[in-house]
Amino acid sequence: MEHALDELARILKAPQTGLRDRYGAIMLRLAESLTTGLAIGIGFAIVHALAD
Repeated sequence: MEHALDELARILKAPQTGLRDRYGAIMLRLAESLTTGLAIGIGFAIVHALAD
């Protein structure tokens, strides 16, 4: 029983991870994809404008 309480105390004292830590990589990947798509779209628009 004492071991279980020690383990519980250790878990409660552990630093909590925030939303920024959890979803930071996902948001970075989303921003990367959005930027890449925007760059490709602008490239197509420029090529289409020059082709006419």
